[in-house]
Amino acid sequence: MTNFYSFHGTVTAISDFNPGFNRGCYKLFTVENGRGSIVNFVVTPSTYFVDHEIIRVGDRVTGYFNGDLPVILIYPPQYQAMVFVKDKPDQNIKVDHFDNQLVSSDGELKLNLSPDTQILLTNGQPFSRYPGNQDLIVHYGPTTRSIPAQTVPYRIIVLCFTS
Repeated sequence: MTNFYSFHGTVTAISDFNPGFNRGCYKLFTVENGRGSIVNFVVTPSTYFVDHEIIRVGDRVTGYFNGDLPVILIYPPQYQAMVFVKDKPDQNIKVDHFDNQLVSSDGELKLNLSPDTQILLTNGQPFSRYPGNQDLIVHYGPTTRSIPAQTVPYRIIVLCFTS
């Protein structure tokens, strides 16, 4: 189970990041939230970009990272990005761990699957099992006003991270 944390803002810089190997395969995205907070995200070849969007300076994004991993004590903080979502109008996306009843770890969203719900792996292949007890990216539309809110998701991406 991944403890997802997020940071939302505008990309102000993108540069190469050199961890000492695989030159050119790592990037550093600087994101500012408009209230004075800045975060640097290390983008690796395993970072998942929702809808495979190309991110550019000036784009509004949300970066997700594992809040349980240790981080170096520098300013601005630097996190390894797990998932990036580019803002789009009328798009609802939740990145979280969902339990066996398909309720998010924060208790705010419950998924009700339908035969039309696409359930995929990050490589676009179908996921053939029940998506409960998994880290998921959920694309959804309208929700109920209940607690937790309930929705029938359009698409679910199952995150099978090994680290």
